[in-house]
Amino acid sequence: MTTIDSTARIAAGAQIGRDVSIGPYCIVGPNVTLGDNVRLVAHVHLAGHTTIGARTVVHPFASLGGAPQSVKYRGGTTKLVIGADCDIRESVTMNVGTEDGGGLTEIGHHGFFMAYSHVGHDCRLGNHVTFANSATLGGHCVLGDYVFIGGLSAVHQFCRIGSQVMIGGLSGVREDVIPFGLASGSHAHLNGLNVVGMKRRGFSHQALKDARSAYRQLFFGEGVFADRLDAVARDFAGDKAVAEIVEFIRAGSHRSLCHPDRQHGD
Repeated sequence: MTTIDSTARIAAGAQIGRDVSIGPYCIVGPNVTLGDNVRLVAHVHLAGHTTIGARTVVHPFASLGGAPQSVKYRGGTTKLVIGADCDIRESVTMNVGTEDGGGLTEIGHHGFFMAYSHVGHDCRLGNHVTFANSATLGGHCVLGDYVFIGGLSAVHQFCRIGSQVMIGGLSGVREDVIPFGLASGSHAHLNGLNVVGMKRRGFSHQALKDARSAYRQLFFGEGVFADRLDAVARDFAGDKAVAEIVEFIRAGSHRSLCHPDRQHGD
């Protein structure tokens, strides 16, 4: 049974699913859609053309679907879509997209967004993503599945973060981070591979060994980087993790690629 506290304000036009719980002092705008079993704990503000997937829980003072923090936004009908089974904690902010950025900010399922974290306009996030407290994405970022961003870290706009990446706390990410990468630092550098995360995802001992060998060859080998990339693709043909890294690099983007700090070795 859907329950709505008497102090909540639900605008005409809002779509409310089955067994939704809307707590005290929540505000739900006219273009908001709540999936089944969504729970708004209290003092939640939902605006814009925002859709929240089933069983997602939103905690006090979160503001979702607000206008983009972009001088290029022209007030158009852009969207925020949040997947199922997400946990959105206190004071989290997520903005709708912009007309020039595709018009959509998209969050996958089973995301965990700790207090004060922020997702900027036109970002695309995969599934099982975790943001620690005050982690921040600029606009137009793309994140793969199982990404972890440490507390008080910030990712520059237009950056790509590959799947199963871990970003350390207090990091500033200005470049694309390869899948399975481990990056940290005020101007973040690669610090190797997220081996712990890969083990948790079921990678075999041999797969981990191959991924490490490919990483060393790619970033610490001799010769031109493009040639090393081709060599890695050839030498580790058939390895899914290495193939994902190679494909990510070849896809390119607005940003350069995050590399290790060679002064500190492999």
